[in-house]
Amino acid sequence: MRFAMPVTPSPAATLVLLRDRDDVEVLLIQRHRGSRFAAGDFVFAGGKVEADDNPPDAIEWCRGLTMAEAARRLSLEDPQAALRYWIGAIREAFEEVGVLLAYGPDGRLVDAGAPRYGEYRRACQDDNRVFWAMVRSERLALATDRIVYFAHWITPEEAPLRFDTRFFAAEMPPAQEASADEKEIVGVRWLTPRAALEARERGEISLRRPTMANLELLVGARASEVIARLGRRDVPTMRPRIVIENGVPRAMLPGDPGYL
Repeated sequence: MRFAMPVTPSPAATLVLLRDRDDVEVLLIQRHRGSRFAAGDFVFAGGKVEADDNPPDAIEWCRGLTMAEAARRLSLEDPQAALRYWIGAIREAFEEVGVLLAYGPDGRLVDAGAPRYGEYRRACQDDNRVFWAMVRSERLALATDRIVYFAHWITPEEAPLRFDTRFFAAEMPPAQEASADEKEIVGVRWLTPRAALEARERGEISLRRPTMANLELLVGARASEVIARLGRRDVPTMRPRIVIENGVPRAMLPGDPGYL
């Protein structure tokens, strides 16, 4: 019997946005039901990291992050490859939900609701290279100092479409609003982690295994406290395996009995 070689996972980055209410709320976005991956599921903002995410001078446009620190935190030997995850997370959040973690020339977070940023966003959705044209034209500093890396998941080898995804978290900029791009994303919802998990139990929303596991890490009373805790976390690589039991596929995680 011949077995197909596993598909090489594409690098991807996710930015989990948090805000303070009575308890911490997290931004979840619903993917279009026609999507190739996670169709109809509620996930965090994010997507595939592109080669254009890390031009040679990328670090010069990042605030509070060095190449060495980016690589150390992600346990990668190639600093340039590590940096593109941080930048990709910021770009994807801007494209998908219109939230831009960047400082203007005055040192303050930008007003992403300004009309010109809406134009940049629409252009980025068609050509991700526009993101860097925006950064340079507006003289922005990417707010890499505001995001923390806290999880790493790789799609099972048995899957035909695979991603090597790094998860980051940040507080939602107070003056910005999240909105769906109406292309890949058809809706946005703010929920506490517990409320999201309970909605899934009631069958109101569908969540993927990594989303559920990461929601468990986000429970807290204040977003700043959650962010600080996540930033101190040792990040294991989670690589689920798919097993078939009585004709039904089931995901197994490292540490589960029978995981190989």
